[in-house]
Amino acid sequence: MEPVDIRLFYAYLLPIFAFMGGPMATMGGASLKGCGFPAVYNFGDSNSDTGGISAAMTQVPPPNGESFFGHPSGRFCDGRLIIDLIAEKVKLPYLSPYLDSVGTNFRNGANFATGGSSIRPGGFSPFHLGIQISQFIQFKSRTSAVYNQLSPNRTTPPFKSNLPRPRDFSKALYTFDIGQNDLAYGFQHTNEEQVRASIPDILSRFSKAVHQLYKEGARFFWIHNTGPIGCLPYSVIYDKSKPNNLDQSGCVKPQNEMAQEFNRQLKDKVSQLRLQLPYGAFTYVDVFSVKYALISNAQNQGFVDPMNFCCGSYYGYHIDCGKKARVNGTVYGNPCHHPSKHISWDGIHYSQAANLWVANRILNGSFSNPPVSIEQVCLHSGKM
Repeated sequence: MEPVDIRLFYAYLLPIFAFMGGPMATMGGASLKGCGFPAVYNFGDSNSDTGGISAAMTQVPPPNGESFFGHPSGRFCDGRLIIDLIAEKVKLPYLSPYLDSVGTNFRNGANFATGGSSIRPGGFSPFHLGIQISQFIQFKSRTSAVYNQLSPNRTTPPFKSNLPRPRDFSKALYTFDIGQNDLAYGFQHTNEEQVRASIPDILSRFSKAVHQLYKEGARFFWIHNTGPIGCLPYSVIYDKSKPNNLDQSGCVKPQNEMAQEFNRQLKDKVSQLRLQLPYGAFTYVDVFSVKYALISNAQNQGFVDPMNFCCGSYYGYHIDCGKKARVNGTVYGNPCHHPSKHISWDGIHYSQAANLWVANRILNGSFSNPPVSIEQVCLHSGKM
C-alpha cells in the first residue's frame, strides 16, 4: 500500500481553518486524546538545549532553572524553553538530552540540540547539525535493535519501556530551532558581505539534514526561523557600529536584516522541500516576528526594558550567568529578583516568561505556514 501524500493532509486542514476564521485557539487537554505524536525529536542550539551541552562539557550552573525546576536543568534559562512548552502542548514528557547518560528516558523522543551549535561545522560547538543528524541515525538504529531483543518483563537495565518503539519514528514530530549561531559566528569572524554569501550553503546543509531524516522515515517537521539576533542585549552591547545602526527598538539593524534574509531563504527552502519530499508535512514558523513584536512592545506587555537582562553582566565587567566577581568593591553577576519581568535572561537567551509569551503565539498557528496549530497537526497526524 502506498503512503498517503501528506499534502492532502494540509489540503484537508486548511478549509477547516478558513471556515473557523483562522488558527485554532488553545485547546483543552481532553481534545488531545487523539494526538498522533508518540515522540518529539529536536535539533538545535542553546535555544532548545535541555541538557546536552551540560552533559557533554560543563554543567550549566545555578541560578539557571530557578523559576521552574528549582535547580539547574541543563537549560540556559531560568525555567522552561519553547521546546518544553511544545512537549507540554502535545502531552509528552520533557525531552531527555541524547548526550545525557543519567536518568534518561527516550520512549517519547530525544533532544539532540546542544548549546552553541550551528548548521555548518566550524562554529562555536563541535555538535553542528550534521553531527546531530548522525547521532539520530545511530540512535534510531541502535535503539531499534535493542528494543527488538528485550523482553518486556526484564528486571535490569536497559528497560524496554525507556526506549522508543521502532514504529514511532515515522509518527513523531521533528523540530528544528537552529541557524542563529551560523549568523552570530559569521558576524564575529567575518564581515557582513561574507555572512550574506554564506546563507545559501548554510541552508543547503539544512536541506541535506532534512532529506536524511526523511530517508529514515521522518514525516512531520516543525521548523522555526531564526530570531532577531540584533535585539539580544549581548549584540547591542558589543556592536561596534552603534548608535548609527540601531533601529527604533534599540536593536542592531544590520544583524536583524541579515536574520530576515536568512529567514526569507529558509522559507523558500522549506517550499522546495515540500516539492522534493511529497510525503512530508512541513510547518514553517515565523519566530522572528513574534520575538521582535515582544521586544518592540516590552513595557506594554509587562516587561522591563528589553536590553536589561537578569543574570550575568556585560557592562563594565564581563561575567557569565552563574558566576560572580568583585571589582573595585562592585559585585558583578548577582541575578535579578524578578526574572519574569525580563525578556532576556542572560543577555543571549530568553527568560521563561518570554518563552511562554512567544510560545502562546506561535503554537496556535498564527505565525505558521501553513496556518495550522501544533495541536491540529498533532491530532490529524494520528489519522494519517
